Amino acid sequence: MAHTLTIGDVSIPGRVLMAPMTGVTDLPFRQLASRLGAAYVATEMVAAAELARARPDVVRRAAVGEGLPLTVIQLVGRDPEAMAQGCRMAEAAGADIIDLNFGCPAKEVTGSASGSALMRTPELAARLMAAAVGATTRPVTVKMRLGWDDAHRNAVDIARRAEDLGVAAVTVHGRTRQQFYTGVADWVAVGEVKAALSIPVIVNGDIITAEEAREALDQSGADAVMLGRGVYGRPWLAAHLDRALADGTQLAEPDADERLAIVLEHMQASIDFYGQPVGLKTFKKHLGWYIEQAPWPVDPTERRAAKARLCRLDNSAEVARGLTALWRTDLPHLRNSNVDFSPQLADNHAA
Repeated sequence: MAHTLTIGDVSIPGRVLMAPMTGVTDLPFRQLASRLGAAYVATEMVAAAELARARPDVVRRAAVGEGLPLTVIQLVGRDPEAMAQGCRMAEAAGADIIDLNFGCPAKEVTGSASGSALMRTPELAARLMAAAVGATTRPVTVKMRLGWDDAHRNAVDIARRAEDLGVAAVTVHGRTRQQFYTGVADWVAVGEVKAALSIPVIVNGDIITAEEAREALDQSGADAVMLGRGVYGRPWLAAHLDRALADGTQLAEPDADERLAIVLEHMQASIDFYGQPVGLKTFKKHLGWYIEQAPWPVDPTERRAAKARLCRLDNSAEVARGLTALWRTDLPHLRNSNVDFSPQLADNHAA
């Protein structure tokens, strides 16, 4: 299988994509992940109606900037005209691909008849897709789930409608909305969507390792995989898995010095983008994930205590000093031990 993915007129140099995640894939994160080798990182979910009204915080979620080889803006909403206007604005802002969210399971989204609630209203979903495709020259994609619940698995039907309306690719998370993130992603069911379409299909859900990526591709027959929560604290993950799929290379996890440089770069970028004190406050969830996913300190209890201590700090210089001391102090001991440096990701699943 080729190691590129073509969506409309866009050629993506890889088959491991990063999902749009609210509060995670902001511009600083996307720039960092791209610098580390990610071929595709989508924006946070952007409300089409609020983007059309140019609400400042929503416009910021769709922000584009230098250092991005590809700009993918994801829109969510239930009003076709607002979706069309959002697509026009996204294209004007520089979007290479515009993605429609039919998959978010959050109650605040489904409660407004958006996200995965659209799996319950196929006619409205079709009107939204038609409005989006008709409003932009950019490829339009759709991210969905298998259905609302096990009794109503209609991803194949909605995906066929998408292809007929000119949608360029679909991503399917192998769970229903009612599952949220429980149970196991059904990659075989994603294969039913793939078998019904001629446009690219991307498989999503429970993909963290190279082995899982290969298995998801094998079971679904999909053209690419999409990562979600597995990238928390590991913005290099997509690039590492892409390399493994391409030539079998298993890249080592960054050591303490490399991780420290990545964390400090990310923190400064967040401060530069949002300003103080919002930038540091926004970054703290990432800081927590970086500490959780590092194998230092070895003792998980000590690691949790360090996370709590560092995430309470309100000065970026103190965060940098504390993290430096934490990781570099432990490192000499770790180099002479049999510590397992594999990532601790048991509870992180793709969105």
